[in-house]
Amino acid sequence: MLRFRAALCFLLAATISALARPASAQSYPTQTITFQVAFAAGGIADVVARLVGQKLSERLGHTVVVENRGGAGGNLAAKAVSGAAPDGHTILATTTSLAVNETATKNKGFSAEDLRAIAIVAFSRDVLAIHPSNPAKDLRGFIQNGKAKSFTYGSAGVGTGPHIGAEYFFREVAKVQALHVPFTGGAPAVAAAVGNHVDALVLTLPTVVPSITQGLIRGIGLASATRNSAVPDVPTYGEMGFPNIYSGSWVGFFAPAKTSDAVVAKLNAEINAIMQEPEAQQKLKIIGFDVMIKGVAEASNYFKSEIATLLQERNRHVG
Repeated sequence: MLRFRAALCFLLAATISALARPASAQSYPTQTITFQVAFAAGGIADVVARLVGQKLSERLGHTVVVENRGGAGGNLAAKAVSGAAPDGHTILATTTSLAVNETATKNKGFSAEDLRAIAIVAFSRDVLAIHPSNPAKDLRGFIQNGKAKSFTYGSAGVGTGPHIGAEYFFREVAKVQALHVPFTGGAPAVAAAVGNHVDALVLTLPTVVPSITQGLIRGIGLASATRNSAVPDVPTYGEMGFPNIYSGSWVGFFAPAKTSDAVVAKLNAEINAIMQEPEAQQKLKIIGFDVMIKGVAEASNYFKSEIATLLQERNRHVG
């Protein structure tokens, strides 16, 4: 009889547990969702997070709050989210910097394994821009001047995609001395370039499109195989005599590692549905984004492959 009762209790507990899992997913969310953006307002992660947040709030019937937590190349927000409750109510909105920092930064207080990819939704190329008063007419002239005198350039922080791409171009390809000036996000970096406080700026395209189109800064190099319709007058690095310079950043959403599969799948489906809306795609395209639609497994594999590629590149240079 005791064994019968024990077996019955076990079966009952298993049944309740099995029933509870889909119920919790169906009831999600139960409170405000917070997007912790890893960079300052105005950057690419912020732009995408605010677009997705507004529409996600409408779709789920719960408020989505966007909080900017810039600093340490995106690590401050990533660390905060990695330690948050794994219930789907605290989400990280970040960029390629998350993969870069995994291979280049020690003692972050967290690792990539403490987070799981929900969705990776957009990609954009990097652009090199200068103040209109700069005497260089184009990228060739700017680099030529740089060979005679060192210069400064701003980016959205240490370890970001644009920072890594710029260092490679300036040091390995152009062979010029460039001093990096990191900022907490794209917007303050743009402000410094507009104010002529740095000699150049390297950021992902969406962050600088408004300033380029208004003539506040001048784009002189796009790290892409082709020009972009958002700034059709900006030539590629290849056109300026520097072929095969391709760099850019993606934007993605991540949750604490122990967040349930059901909640992650629901968020992935909702975010991907938003990214497939013509209105959302048009808003992103006109500022230089390419939309990416990936399922949970695809997003996870893409993120892991980014880390693996960066680690391989680092080892190659070290070796």
